[in-house]
Order: sequence, then structure tokens, then C-alpha cells
Amino acid sequence: MEYPVLNFTLKQLRYVEAAGRLGSIAGAASKLNISQSSITAAIDVLEAELGYDLFLRTPAKGIHPTSAGFETLKLIRSYLDQTLHFEADLLSVGGAETGFVKLACYSTAAPNFLPPVLKSITTRFPNLSLSMLEGHMEMIINCLDSGEVDLVFTYERSVDHRHTFHALFAAPPYALIAITDPLSQQTEVTPAQLATRPMVLLDLPFTRDYFTSLFDGMQGVPTVAHSTRSSEMVRALVSAGFGFSILNIRPLEYGQGVAENTAYHALPIRPAGTAPIFGIATTATVKQPKIVLAFIETCLNLKAQGAFDRMLVF
Repeated sequence: MEYPVLNFTLKQLRYVEAAGRLGSIAGAASKLNISQSSITAAIDVLEAELGYDLFLRTPAKGIHPTSAGFETLKLIRSYLDQTLHFEADLLSVGGAETGFVKLACYSTAAPNFLPPVLKSITTRFPNLSLSMLEGHMEMIINCLDSGEVDLVFTYERSVDHRHTFHALFAAPPYALIAITDPLSQQTEVTPAQLATRPMVLLDLPFTRDYFTSLFDGMQGVPTVAHSTRSSEMVRALVSAGFGFSILNIRPLEYGQGVAENTAYHALPIRPAGTAPIFGIATTATVKQPKIVLAFIETCLNLKAQGAFDRMLVF
């Protein structure tokens, strides 16, 4: 079966995508430093080729995608992302180390995890362009599945058969305990000791079940006094004495041992079962561009050098 050959240019696709993203022909023209007529002409050409309207035009209110236009814009963005990788791969044939990588990271890990990774990768590839998102595990996996990002940094528990996972480190849980609690003076704590205290819960997709599972099989379980979706708020509530909390990656301001000027101590929990694995997930069915593979290789080299050990509480 032969399909009709559509006649439009890559430049026209970029014009249409900008108009859809900004919701304005004038805004797209200003952003791209071209005339409004060039944007309008690109939209007209694509609509004529496809045989349906991409936008609803409302005087004084800009443009809004039709239902078909919304789906078309998603395809256009995916295609434009692929062209960036294609162009980078073409340049790499001649020895140029350049490219564009879009990544997402689990938000509670990002402040401590991303800086050394980004420093290493940009040192190796100074011409690399990066786009970064942060969010909870469910959100960033959805970004990966929709093609919005090339890779995500997340826990293995959030991936499935659709993904390829590269393990970077095991992150055993630790208890965050206010220094006003006598328990904070110990070198480690047990789940049984924590079970008698109120808990400040980091309540995100996948996290609630994991943290509460640490108390499976015990007669008592902690009372969740407060729950929040922010790791910063977790630390603030613990510091104020509202209860203990459990996290996996050491707070950025908490150096080796006990940090000065903090109102809490971080203590390893023993026994704590199998530590969750943190790593890199990509889409299994996608052939990754060279720059994305180089990014993953850099992270695995950092793993071999023990660069992630400082993020953990042992």
C-alpha cells in the first residue's frame, strides 16, 4: 500500500510547533525572529497537506489546537526531538562531541545526585545541551513513556518490561530523627524502636507502600502524624519535633557524619530488608542516540569510582 507523500519542510514544522506551544502566531514569530506571515503560511501549508485544521483561531485570544491538532503537535514534537539527535549523530561522524539530552530525575534525589553527574558529563562534552525535569517517580516515568525525555533517574521499583534499567547504587533507608529525641543519640535504630513514634511520611507514588512495608510483620506500626509530598517539608517537620521520617538519599546539606547546624540526625535502620536500587531508565524499544549512550556510560563510570557513596547513610 502506497501512502501519499506529504510536502512540507522541517522549518515549517518548527514554526507550527512554536505557534502551538505559545498559543500565538505573534508570539511564535517574535520567539523565532521571523514574520507572522511565515508562521501563518507554515500552518496553512501543513493543514492543506494533512486535510484537517490544526488550530482554532480566536480574535484577540490567539490560537488553540483542535483535537486532531493536539495529537499532531505531539507527533511533531517527537519528530523534532529525533531530528536533534539525528543532527548530533551526523556531527559526531566528523568527530564533534555535541548533542541534546532531555532527562528527568526523581525530585528527592535531584539536589544531591544531579550536580556531580552534570559536572562530569559537561566536562566530557562541553557542547552538550541539557533539558531537565524533576518530579515524583510516576510523573517522570510517564514523561519517559510519552517521549518527553530520553532517560530518567529513578528507583527500579518504578520501571517495568517497557524499560531498560542501569543500576547505579543501592540506597538503604535511614531514619531522620530530631536531636531532641533521645533515639537520635544512637548509631543506628531498629524498625521496632521507630514503630512507637509518630511519623512524618513522604507521601509520593511508590514511596508510601515502601516506607510502611519496613514495618511489615510487627505488632505496632508508626502513626502517620503528618504527610507531605516535599522532602524539604519532611526535614522541616522532623526538625520541629513532629516525628521521625524515613528517606533513602542523604540530604544535600548533611555531610559525612552529623552535619553542624541541623536539628536532626540521620541514622541507618537495621534490619531494613533489601535496599531499593537507584539508576537510569530508558525506553527499551528505542535505539538511543550516541550522546545518550555516552551520558549513560559517564554515569556508570561514576558508579565504578564510588562517586555516589556520599549520598548514602550506612
